[in-house]
Amino acid sequence: MFLSPRHAEIIQMAKDHGRVLVDDLATHFNVTPQTIRKDLNDLCDQRLLTRIHGGALFPSGIENMEYEARRKIAADEKEAIGSAAARLIPDNASLFINIGTTTEAVSKALLHHNGLMVITNNINVANRMRIYPTIEVVIAGGVVRGSDGGVVGEAAVDFIRQFKVDYAVIGASAIDHDGALLDFDFREVKVAQAIIANARHVILVSDQTKFERTAPVRIGHLSQVNTFITDRCDIPSIRRICEETEVRLIETALE
Repeated sequence: MFLSPRHAEIIQMAKDHGRVLVDDLATHFNVTPQTIRKDLNDLCDQRLLTRIHGGALFPSGIENMEYEARRKIAADEKEAIGSAAARLIPDNASLFINIGTTTEAVSKALLHHNGLMVITNNINVANRMRIYPTIEVVIAGGVVRGSDGGVVGEAAVDFIRQFKVDYAVIGASAIDHDGALLDFDFREVKVAQAIIANARHVILVSDQTKFERTAPVRIGHLSQVNTFITDRCDIPSIRRICEETEVRLIETALE
């Protein structure tokens, strides 16, 4: 497949950063935004990128991104989401924190809370929080996934079921417009389902790029959570589900 030098560089930038934005590319290449939009449309037509509002993602379809690449996607938005979630969680609370780059942002924002009991199946979360003496960290046992430090499998599910906590912080790899919460790994989904079932208040954290992605395994439905925190929600059906099922929707970009 022939790619022009500019198209090849756009693909490489998308690989490096997880996504590319029209305005940033227009500045980088010193061309108009209209030219970049045409470039992105051409690359998406060839299934090399996936179009999102204001830019494009790499890779497309149901391919899961490498963890470090996913960590870079919407990093500022995830930080704001993490801070908003942390403001909902009081000192002396018990909580689950699940696998994901956005849930990790929540864990970072919680570091100055006191008296927390954090149960997690995310080694990255445990490693970040364990050094703070005011936070007790309990980590699930099970199979450790090498790609992202997630602990998954039946042993992790059985471990989670021993607790009933005040809050759960969960993420999703994709959110369908009908409200389905989706992921890639069936083993991870089973743990997420156990977390939802054993928390009094479930907080879903996800940036708006998840509305543009798809994944094959169903975690559950948006109506099962109590609070949904995102940077921005422009999907009418998602807003309607939140309103009809009394899910509190927090958009950090509007705060």
